Amino acid sequence: MMMRYLLDTSVCVYYLRGKLDFGRFVEGRWRECCCISEVTVLELRYGAGNGNNPRKQHQAVDAFLSGLTIVPLAKAVDVYAREKVRLRRAGVPLHDEFDLVIGASAIASGLIVVTDNARHFKNFEDIRIENWEA
Repeated sequence: MMMRYLLDTSVCVYYLRGKLDFGRFVEGRWRECCCISEVTVLELRYGAGNGNNPRKQHQAVDAFLSGLTIVPLAKAVDVYAREKVRLRRAGVPLHDEFDLVIGASAIASGLIVVTDNARHFKNFEDIRIENWEA
């Protein structure tokens, strides 16, 4: 059975900057094994538009997204609400609302989160995390 991964925005940015080769972790078949949240698409588009060469950066994002599975936010709604309530009641500070959605997307879809910011996801219940940057 092939492992399935949800790439966090930070590792997508490393890839786009040429600093990370996903293929070495998933035997060259990363587009089959990896997907991203719609939230990551939002963040990548913002970053491209805010960069020094938006046209070139949007083209790079387009190429990255081509053939990549994008997990819809609707899949994460119930997990997001449950986790946010649980964390607030436990007094656990929420680092970032987008990370909360990305983590909920991974749990709801049975995916392993790939991130270099494991601390942003460590308080989720039933989440699996890998750091390909370490």
